Amino acid sequence: MSDYEPIVTQPVFFLFVAFSFLLAYGYFWGRRRNHAIFASAFEDLLKVFRPSDQTFTNIGGAIGYHANLHIRKKGAILSRVDATITMLPRHSWLYLPVSKLTRKYDRLFLELHLKAPPAEECHLIETGYSGFAGSRITNSEQLQQEEVDWGGYRFRLYYQSPETRSSLMDFLSRSPEPGLIRHIAVVPGRKKCFIFMIPKRGQVADSLFPVYNWLPSLIKTMQRSV
Repeated sequence: MSDYEPIVTQPVFFLFVAFSFLLAYGYFWGRRRNHAIFASAFEDLLKVFRPSDQTFTNIGGAIGYHANLHIRKKGAILSRVDATITMLPRHSWLYLPVSKLTRKYDRLFLELHLKAPPAEECHLIETGYSGFAGSRITNSEQLQQEEVDWGGYRFRLYYQSPETRSSLMDFLSRSPEPGLIRHIAVVPGRKKCFIFMIPKRGQVADSLFPVYNWLPSLIKTMQRSV
């Protein structure tokens, strides 16, 4: 009789083997799922922005990727788009429940580098997201604000001029729901437009196209208002 036979015949051993197999399965399933989300999101970004060239970098194993999209088209209001996606640790089933409680969802952050600084600052932010660390608007007391309903979600508008408010409201009227969008910010001091989204496979382009098509008219409205 082998010295290990009493161990391998114990129920706890079979539970350990089954648990280890489950974690291994979860690891490979989670990596594939996260890679599919990343690949779909970044493919949609290429469809929307049509960059002249791009670079992609893994920044967090199975949970983080970064992209730099360079735009050299004549007449474009953007020079570059930086995109960072961070995802739930689906490959680690032990940590995944904790991450869902703290982080809640996958995140896609976009920084749109404008060729010329916008004339005003404005924000369109979902009230639920505005409570997260890093999402608060530093000079909100200097901006006019109001809450609106956008496709069943409560959003807060921040703006400086009536013309910018009109452009924001016109965008909302032409876009029946926010889709994946949770925050749009135009910041003159940083010469950027920031967009925060909750990425889902095959849906990033549908939510982003309306914002990208509307942005030039918003910038022109701001210029006329000053």
